[in-house]
Amino acid sequence: MHPGRTSRAELGFAVGGGRTFLARQRVPYPFHATRPHHLGAGRPDLATLVLQSASGGLFGGDRLDLVVTANAGAAAHVTSQAATVVHSARGDGSVVANRIEARDGAMLSVTTDPYVLFPEAQLSVATEIVLAPTATVVVADGFATHDPAGRGSPPRRLSTRCRVLSEDGSLLVDDACELDGTALFGPGSVLGPHAAFGSVLVLGAAAGRLDPAAVEARLDALGALAGASPLPNGAGLGIRILAKQGGVLARALDDAHAAAFAATFGAEPSGRRR
Repeated sequence: MHPGRTSRAELGFAVGGGRTFLARQRVPYPFHATRPHHLGAGRPDLATLVLQSASGGLFGGDRLDLVVTANAGAAAHVTSQAATVVHSARGDGSVVANRIEARDGAMLSVTTDPYVLFPEAQLSVATEIVLAPTATVVVADGFATHDPAGRGSPPRRLSTRCRVLSEDGSLLVDDACELDGTALFGPGSVLGPHAAFGSVLVLGAAAGRLDPAAVEARLDALGALAGASPLPNGAGLGIRILAKQGGVLARALDDAHAAAFAATFGAEPSGRRR
């Protein structure tokens, strides 16, 4: 049995010399961070960082924390290297905790390729976002089930929670779900014929530059089923996505993020260097 790991990574972005740089990093195993790249001709100040994993996914008993901070005026995109496999949890489940903080004038995008839940996987993902009044944050993640042996074996459990707070600590959004694995799998799935789902949150002023109907049409054209609606307390826009396969979900998340990214940074995202 895998013994499980507890690890906490920290990334802090700041502005200097006309562009954003990585001012603080702490990336213990299994995290690994590439050096930031400045890829976009439209936004040469924007730093793009790929956060990698040196392990083979998430195992039972793992507790991985990630803290990403964008200081005033920083512009950064943190993304993952690929989908993350969540292995069978024969004891404790896997726990992922994210804290994302954007200070005044910061623009921060944090995108995670889908988590792939194997049979008997148990995963809890908690995200807390702290948003300054003039900051913009885009967060994207998703989940898919996969039974490699084809035996009809579901994951054990999935729980997610995302809380969005203003800088003074006021609660703007609190979104949570907890599902037994059987509710995600097979003919009785709450997802209907779909095997994957995800969400994109666009928080701050950039949300007002997105047309919800246009976003929905853009994602539906990819074969996904999308819904976009305003978040409570004027926090921004929430986009929900259903897909029949994890690959379709990944493409839809990328496309939704591209629309949100363009609204936030004024330029389309550049291709990721893996």
